[in-house]
Amino acid sequence: MNNPLFVTGIGTGIGKTVVSAVICYQNKMDYWKPVQAGDLHYTDTEIVRELTGHHHSRFHPERHRFMLAASPHEAAAAENVRITLQDFILPGHLRPLLIEGAGGLLVPLSDNLLTAELIRHLKADLILVIRDYLGCINHSLLTLEVIKLRGLNLKQVIFNGDFNPYSKKVIISQLPSNCPWTDLQELTEINHNSLSRLPKLLKF
Repeated sequence: MNNPLFVTGIGTGIGKTVVSAVICYQNKMDYWKPVQAGDLHYTDTEIVRELTGHHHSRFHPERHRFMLAASPHEAAAAENVRITLQDFILPGHLRPLLIEGAGGLLVPLSDNLLTAELIRHLKADLILVIRDYLGCINHSLLTLEVIKLRGLNLKQVIFNGDFNPYSKKVIISQLPSNCPWTDLQELTEINHNSLSRLPKLLKF
């Protein structure tokens, strides 16, 4: 992996943090969440650290931490902060780096800065996490269109949890021809032991 991997989703609550923990655990990767909005008492960084059991990973501090559980641009404004691209420099890392985004590709970091622009700025490759719900086909295909239009490099798609086969078939039909996909089974328990029993997620 020459470039960092950036984990994004088709929306919020898709399971990006669990997927990030699995990938970090299985591939001995470092972890970085550039912007944390809300849940400062139990951040995504702390969740991944706990799930991986500190397994070979280094956990880099967030660049921005905000109290309000909202879109980053709103959470930042509540604390009189304006997020800019210049705020973000890749942390030093000896192992491959996994970056977890907030929400999806078009989540605003400020009034004129979207997450997709941060991904390009960091020269990261994409892992797209998709979960099944009514509307997931539309959200998935819209996300794939954004990836194509903005020239982002989609390395892999991960279908998180149980999935309607009709929905999954349509989404797969719209993936780039060279883009692999895998399934992450529905987890009845999420902890270090359950992660250790999972098959390998990444196919590259």
